[in-house]
Amino acid sequence: MSSTLLVLNEVAAAPGKADHVLEQWQQFNRKEPIAGRALYRSLDDDNLLEITPVAEVSEVVALNARWHELWDLVSEDLATDFRRQLLDFVEAPKDVAEPVPATPYVQLRHIEVKPREYAAYREWRENTIFNVVRRADEVKAFLAYHSLLSTEPGVMFVSGFECAPEQYQAVFTSPEYQEIVQQAGDRYIVGGESGLYTRVYKRADV
Repeated sequence: MSSTLLVLNEVAAAPGKADHVLEQWQQFNRKEPIAGRALYRSLDDDNLLEITPVAEVSEVVALNARWHELWDLVSEDLATDFRRQLLDFVEAPKDVAEPVPATPYVQLRHIEVKPREYAAYREWRENTIFNVVRRADEVKAFLAYHSLLSTEPGVMFVSGFECAPEQYQAVFTSPEYQEIVQQAGDRYIVGGESGLYTRVYKRADV
């Protein structure tokens, strides 16, 4: 079953340093394994992402101590500071047995929903976004979270897939789904369609 809480921890490596940072990060994590934790590399740039499931908010205190150690280890090879957020589980149109999808790829799909439209949005997505996802064999996991602590508030879908990224992306570039995106932008999303972003990552610690 997917984790009730997820911590996303993302950073951009300096040019030419992504492989080195990733190797150091992997070695660092092996010293103190956490069940379900996964490390990824972006398909589009030198961003590295760690997803850590936690059972209680209090567990973030222990993570913070490790983040200081990780900073000391890799900071000289980074282009940005770490960007972290804590996500709270809402529902799963395609749940998984593990705390985090065990698929080779994950996609983060983020939108900030207008607060006054949030209840209507929840009902709308059940019959639109979730309907597409449930029918798509390419989508192996699709988990809906909402930001609990974040400088980037809103809805976050964590989607897992194992096919080629191009095959997976076709699900969300179809005319049917593009109509859904337009509907969301017109009514629900802060800033319209520009308030939505997607990022694809490949798992790096398997």
